[in-house]
Amino acid sequence: MRNRIWSGRGRPKNSHHPRFDTRILEYLVELSAKRGINTTEFFNAIVSAWENGKARCRGLNIQCRIKKKGRAIFLITKGYTVVAQFPIPEYILRETNPLKGFDYVHERVKHAAKMKESKNLDLSHLSIKDLKAGMKRIRLKARVTEISKPRLVLTRFNDYVVFANATLSDKTSTIKLTLWNGRINMVSIDDMVQVENAHVIVFRGEKQLRLGRNGILKVVEDNQPHGSERTIECVAE
Repeated sequence: MRNRIWSGRGRPKNSHHPRFDTRILEYLVELSAKRGINTTEFFNAIVSAWENGKARCRGLNIQCRIKKKGRAIFLITKGYTVVAQFPIPEYILRETNPLKGFDYVHERVKHAAKMKESKNLDLSHLSIKDLKAGMKRIRLKARVTEISKPRLVLTRFNDYVVFANATLSDKTSTIKLTLWNGRINMVSIDDMVQVENAHVIVFRGEKQLRLGRNGILKVVEDNQPHGSERTIECVAE
């Protein structure tokens, strides 16, 4: 069994609550959002537990364990697992709807869930259409359909480099991969390539692939027996 003890986070939005109590309200909204429970229903269940000693809400057991010095301490469990434990001032428990106005907490929880989902994606078998800005450690297989004319640019380190954009294509879409210096001549149009440890950026409103410190570009020679490969290891750009 793992105990989760309340710890306040964030900045207060409601000026009529002290900072510490506002953090408690934020925490309650966060709990309800993570459990998919309406905030009014959740708070009413907590009040019921305060009045009657215990209550249930969407599979959660809510128990009022201690009442003293104008505060009540609650324990929330699900089965044999402790979900949360936290104090609430009694003046808040007497309010009608103190969780109203904390929509920003819902948005924070939703954003965190999306980020977690993005990290849990299997990035080793993506199609180009699945790529989104900010994705990292991508592994992708596609064909080179176009290579732009190399261009000379001055970097922020006051030296010159040459780069070209290789357009990669699969059955779903296309995307540009930036090639620097000697790597430009290591791929050709119609090569089948496999990109590893790439990341997706947005440059001038367009999604692009970049290879960083540990990036690898494998060129599969379709005209060679047994699909032999030549590997290009990339240095930091």
